[in-house]
Amino acid sequence: MLPGFNETESNQREANDPATRKQIENMTLLGRFGKPDDIADVVHALATPAMGWVTGQRIEASGGFNF
Repeated sequence: MLPGFNETESNQREANDPATRKQIENMTLLGRFGKPDDIADVVHALATPAMGWVTGQRIEASGGFNF
């Protein structure tokens, strides 16, 4: 899975710098940093039997971050 910028320890520097945070939010379709629950919801969906036929995919969960 390819998570985008999320409010976690790994992105703390970016989230706490107002200029960087604004730049990232402006580059994200949904206009915000993700929350851990956003990623957990995707993982939960992928772990259901309904996704049993999906293999070897790169799933982006970034809120629409535009690189």
